[in-house]
Formats: sequence, C-alpha cells, structure tokens
Amino acid sequence: MSTEETSRFVRLRVELVVEVRDGDALTRAAVGRIAADPDTPDAERAHAESAVTEDTAEALAYLVDPFDLVSEVPGVELQQASWSAEQIDYDPDSPEWDLDEDDGGDDGEEAGGIG
Repeated sequence: MSTEETSRFVRLRVELVVEVRDGDALTRAAVGRIAADPDTPDAERAHAESAVTEDTAEALAYLVDPFDLVSEVPGVELQQASWSAEQIDYDPDSPEWDLDEDDGGDDGEEAGGIG
C-alpha cells in the first residue's frame, strides 16, 4: 500500500490487569478528582461520587484517562476513546491470561507486553 492509500488512523487496543492494594486510597483519589473539577454539575458530581465510592473498578476507570496515554506521543492526536473497568477473578498461571497469545491471527497488528 502506498502512503496515500494508508489510513492515518490506528486502533490501539490495550488490556491491563491491575491489583488494587489500597481501595480506600483509590476511592479517595477518585473523589478528590471529582471534587476538583469545577465544571461538573452538582447532579453529575453526586452520581460520580456515589459510583466511585461503591465500586473500586469505577474509581479506577474514573482516574484512568486514555488521553493521558497518548498526549505526549509526538505526531498523534486522540480522536476517540472508550474504556471500562471491572473486577475480575485473576489467575496469572491460567492460559486464559496469556498476554502473548495471538488473538487476531496474522492481520499486521503490532503487539507488545510486559510480563
């Protein structure tokens, strides 16, 4: 494919598994970020505070911003992002969690991982 035929858009898929070692600290950080945003309407603020207080996965999702992942990458501008977090049962020895597993066949995607 020539440069003119190549799309400028790239879908970057990232899957992370994190261990929450201090849920209270995570919740406090999320509530603090919500409180620090002067542009958040009161009703939305109350809903967000309730969500992050009840669920550490929601607190983490509130604190993780895809823009932060690419904002310092030269020549890249974030066009669209979606993300979510959920509590899971995690067994690092299970083949289900093999980060090196090829999930899409040979479609030209680049992969990288830590582990």
